[in-house]
Amino acid sequence: MSPIQTEGIEFADKLRRNLSPSQLYEDALRYEPGTAISSTGALIATSGKKTGRSPRDKRVVEEASTVDDVWWGPVNKKLSEESFSVNYERAVNYLNTRERLYVFDGYAGWDPKYRIKVRVVCARAYHALFMNNMLIRPTQEELENFGEPDFTIVNAGQFPANRFTS
Repeated sequence: MSPIQTEGIEFADKLRRNLSPSQLYEDALRYEPGTAISSTGALIATSGKKTGRSPRDKRVVEEASTVDDVWWGPVNKKLSEESFSVNYERAVNYLNTRERLYVFDGYAGWDPKYRIKVRVVCARAYHALFMNNMLIRPTQEELENFGEPDFTIVNAGQFPANRFTS
């Protein structure tokens, strides 16, 4: 597998890459306070002060590829490129302080002709497990030849964005 290169993130010895669901369960139970397994086998995790979906907290960077193609409004709020850069740097700094970083490589789209390669970088096992369920898991051979992703999701969900950027 090729080394991971995501701008600014220092993976070093804390990388937990493409773990199986059972390994992610184990890490969540070991490192996430309040995590448990339900009677049906589902992982129960506490996300903190804000739980569930927060559609009004979503921001989309307003730039050439989005300005005319996003339905702007109360759910898709504009974020300047400068504000994105400030918040991205803060998120990277936060991730660089974590003891473990999880990386999940997967595919969006079932048909190989149209699917895209997606890499998820996060600090919590249950976030990686969620994306393991949301994206298509590559075979071992596909992982060995995955290369660089077409799209990268950097999730620093426990770290608040700078509320003064707009």
